[in-house]
Amino acid sequence: MLDIVAHGEIAELRLNRPPANALNHEILRKLLAGIEQVLGDGARGLILSGQDGMFSAGIDVPQLLGMDRPAIFEFWSLLFDSSKALLTCPVPVVAALAGHSPAGGTVLAAHCDYRIAVNGPYKIGFNEVQVGLPLSANILMLFEDLVGSRVARQLAMQGKMMTMDEAFAIGLVDELQDAEHLMGRVVQYLEMLLALPPVAMNRTRLAGKANLIRSIESSTDVENITESWFSEETNQALHALAESLNKPID
Repeated sequence: MLDIVAHGEIAELRLNRPPANALNHEILRKLLAGIEQVLGDGARGLILSGQDGMFSAGIDVPQLLGMDRPAIFEFWSLLFDSSKALLTCPVPVVAALAGHSPAGGTVLAAHCDYRIAVNGPYKIGFNEVQVGLPLSANILMLFEDLVGSRVARQLAMQGKMMTMDEAFAIGLVDELQDAEHLMGRVVQYLEMLLALPPVAMNRTRLAGKANLIRSIESSTDVENITESWFSEETNQALHALAESLNKPID
């Protein structure tokens, strides 16, 4: 479910749960353990990646729909813990987006320090509202930090998906690259950061995210989103989504 690939002092954590890298309890546990492992092994930079054409399709709705409240609470806790681990990582983290990255895929990518995406017909966005889930306050704050409060508010309340070109235009994606150059550019960007004085670079990097870190550390959004999950409105929307998942992303 998670492959670890070494690029010198940089460790790539590659989501590998075919066909869509949908997020469930197990893959999030693997991600958290992988981050801890590579940091313990001395990695100075991290890459979060997926497969060609699909970074992550978001949460595994069909699997999660049959679970009880404690299991759903645990899932959201794991997702928020994974987001926090990326946001507060002591070394820089770059998301390599080689394909579609909706919902939970966007959440993970947004908590990285930098996002480089494939220039292609792929979609990204916080589309939670479209499936009956409110976007949590700390994720909305992160979205605002990336693209500005007015744009984030408009897109979040519509649950709007966008192309990688559109995401680049507003700042949700930092760079676009052709597929064959994606990983090379990700490594190059991290190597540029690692050539800088490391203490100064990492302290500055984390200081720039201090408000976001405080927000996620004090968040009660796991309880709130668990409650929303079992509401009638959300349940109806999630069942409709589960029935449509055999269709391609528009």
